[in-house]
Amino acid sequence: MKKLTQADFKERRDRLAEEMGPHSIAVIATSPVAMRNRDADYKFRADSSFFWLTGFAEPEAVAVIETYESIDEGYTYSLFCRERNREMEIWNGYRAGVDGAVDDFEADEAYAIDLLDEEIQEKLQNKAKLFYRIGQQAAFDARVAGWIAKASGESRRGTSAPAKIVQLDRIIDELRLHKTEQELELMQIASDISAEAHTRAMQTVKPGMMEYALEAELNYIFGKNGCVPSYNSIVGGGENACILHYVENDKVLKDGDLVLIDAACEYQLYASDITRTFPVNGKFSSEQKALYNVVLDSQIAAINAVQIGNSYKEPHNVAVRILVQGLLDLGIMQGNIDEIIEKEAYRQFYMHGTGHWLGMDVHDVGTYKLDGEWRAYEEGMVVTVEPGLYIAPDDETVDVKWRGIGIRIEDDVVATENGPRVLTAAVVKSVEEIEALMAK
Repeated sequence: MKKLTQADFKERRDRLAEEMGPHSIAVIATSPVAMRNRDADYKFRADSSFFWLTGFAEPEAVAVIETYESIDEGYTYSLFCRERNREMEIWNGYRAGVDGAVDDFEADEAYAIDLLDEEIQEKLQNKAKLFYRIGQQAAFDARVAGWIAKASGESRRGTSAPAKIVQLDRIIDELRLHKTEQELELMQIASDISAEAHTRAMQTVKPGMMEYALEAELNYIFGKNGCVPSYNSIVGGGENACILHYVENDKVLKDGDLVLIDAACEYQLYASDITRTFPVNGKFSSEQKALYNVVLDSQIAAINAVQIGNSYKEPHNVAVRILVQGLLDLGIMQGNIDEIIEKEAYRQFYMHGTGHWLGMDVHDVGTYKLDGEWRAYEEGMVVTVEPGLYIAPDDETVDVKWRGIGIRIEDDVVATENGPRVLTAAVVKSVEEIEALMAK
C-alpha cells in the first residue's frame, strides 16, 4: 500500500512555518465526529488540511505550530490528542496517545486533548500573529475567541495576546493546490481504481437492472481496494441524467436509455472524480451518438487546453464553443454562435462549469482568481474536465427525439511542463471503445 511518510508531512510543516514568519502561532483542529442518526455516527474522516499537515487520522485532535523570534531558529510542533484508554480502545479501536504522537507522528511535544485550553494560554503569550482557520467550526471559533480574550486580560502581567489573526486557510489552501509527485502517485492509484469500477459498470449493466445495483458494482471495486467513495455516487438512467446531482439511484435502467455515472473513490484521503455516459443495452442510438460525440469532442479539446500559462477558464471557453457549434449543427439551437456564447443562451443545455480543482477534497481548495483575474495553470495543479449536454425531458423547444438525453464525460488532468496528463485515461470513452467493451 502506497502511503505518504512522516518526512512528507514534516516538509509541509516546514513550508507552513516559513510562510508564517517569526514569532507566530498556528492552531488547526481536525473534524468533529458527525452523527448519522440518534447515537450512530458516520465513520470518521480526518479534516483534509489537518491531515495534510500532520498525517494524524484520529478524531479529537489539534495541531499547534509555534515559530521563534527568528525563523532561522525553527519551530515547535505540538499535537493535542486523545490519551490511551484500554476500555475505550476495546470498544472503539487503538489510539496513538501522547507517546504515539511523538514516536510515530514526530510531534516535538504532545498533550492530552483535555489540556488544550490550559496549555494554549502560555503558547499564545507574546506571539505577534495567530494563524487560524476562521469560520470552519463555529464551536471551535468561540473557543479560540475565549483564548484570545483571556490572553488579552493578562496584559498587566507583562504578556500580550497576538495582535493579528490571519486566515490560515489562505496559506494552506495555496500550498495544497500544487501537488507533489508523491501526492500525484496517490491520485493516480485512486484514478486507476475508479477507472476499474467504471469499466466493471459498463460490463455489468443490463436493461431492467436497478440504478442502485449498478452503484453496488462500483462500491465493490472501491471496497476491495480499501477505498470509499470520494462523494455521493450519481447513477442516473435516462432522464435522471439531466439532474446534475441526482443521487437517489433508485430507478430501473431501461432498454434504449443512456446511464450517466459520476462516481469515484479516494485512496489515502486523495480523491478521484470520473464521469462516463454509456447505453444501458450496449449500443448508442443515432441521436445519442450524435450528442455524445459533440460532448467528447469538446472534452478532448478542453483537456488539451490545460496548459501551463493558460487561463484556468480556457478549457471552459474551448468546450463551450464546440458544444454550441454542435448544437447548431444538429438543429437543437439556432442563431449566431458568438451571440449565443455572449448571452450564455447555451445554458439551457449546459449550465455548469467545465471543471474544478481536485485533491484531498473532490472540490479541492485553492482560489480560481488572483487579483480579480482567472489564474494561470501551473505545474502540479490538478483539475477536472467535465463538459456535458442535458436536454430536459419536458423541453418543448427541442424536437422530441432529443429530449431526456443527459451526457457528461469527466477526467482528471494534471498540468505539467510536458502538457496535460490525464490520470483517468484507463477507462474508455469513445463510442467505438465503449460499444466494443460492452459487447464482450
